[in-house]
Amino acid sequence: MNTTAVPSFLDADQLRYLTTHAPLYYTPRTALVSWAPDHIFALAVPVIAYWVLSGFFHVLDISEWKWLDKYRLHESEEVKSRNLVSRQDVLIAVVFQHVVQTVLGYWWIDEKPVGAQVDHLSAILRLAGPMSWVVRSVCGEELGAQLLSTKGAQGLYTLYWWAIPAAKLLLGMFIIDTWQYFLHRAMHVNTFLYKKFHSYHHRLYVPYAFGALYNHPFEGFLLDTVGAGIAEWVAHLTTREAMLLFGISTLKTVDDHCGYKLPWDPLQLISSNNADYHDIHHQVIGIKSNFSQPFFIHWDAILGTRMTRKDIELRRQQRKTQ
Repeated sequence: MNTTAVPSFLDADQLRYLTTHAPLYYTPRTALVSWAPDHIFALAVPVIAYWVLSGFFHVLDISEWKWLDKYRLHESEEVKSRNLVSRQDVLIAVVFQHVVQTVLGYWWIDEKPVGAQVDHLSAILRLAGPMSWVVRSVCGEELGAQLLSTKGAQGLYTLYWWAIPAAKLLLGMFIIDTWQYFLHRAMHVNTFLYKKFHSYHHRLYVPYAFGALYNHPFEGFLLDTVGAGIAEWVAHLTTREAMLLFGISTLKTVDDHCGYKLPWDPLQLISSNNADYHDIHHQVIGIKSNFSQPFFIHWDAILGTRMTRKDIELRRQQRKTQ
């Protein structure tokens, strides 16, 4: 029941607008799937996303379609000859990580109100005071009051349903990127950490999709599971926002290890941190570069650890002239 006071700048029509409008992505359903509540489904989403997308790329790997050759980052024979671990061992390690991730997630994640269980109108009205203060401070009392009386409802709608969720997701991405960059870099800088833990992942000299989470179990827990939990907690994500973040993060991680540079792959178009970028890191020449994962490359760019294909060519040319 809505017990939040209605601000003076919202008339009956604007209040009606807020009670009758919701974005396309919203559903009042209290569970997105019939077989599990949302907080349990949130644990299944990254696992499902991982195997669906990696299964798609595995089909491409074994297809022998010649038209794919120009998009492959490595010849198929390289995967067999240069990797130091069997696909069976990779499969077992990834399944184990998913089990650990799911069990710990079950302990960590809370059951929160979703869909119609949330009093959205009260939550929207609680934003009215802060939004009114910002508008009046920026635009002045007279213009601010005019804007609020005519567009206040639309402003609150945009703020609640779009701006705040987008900001929280971007914050979650930033936290995951930051956590993974500095831990990943530490595992390359520190010889003990590399030999004891991270070298497992680099047994895949030529990455492929379902090997994306092939790690030492401790690294998988620390780098992926803990990082995701911190992002969900700090960004104060709702269950469905966490579900979206975990799903996108998983899809990006798989895609970054897929072994293809595909011009029509949306995950490779939204960021330059893609399969080609991460493949450089798996090569000897780039093993001390391109630590950023899974979303953006800002930390590599800021801290001077970014390497491109052009950089590799320049280094090779310099070696030839020496």
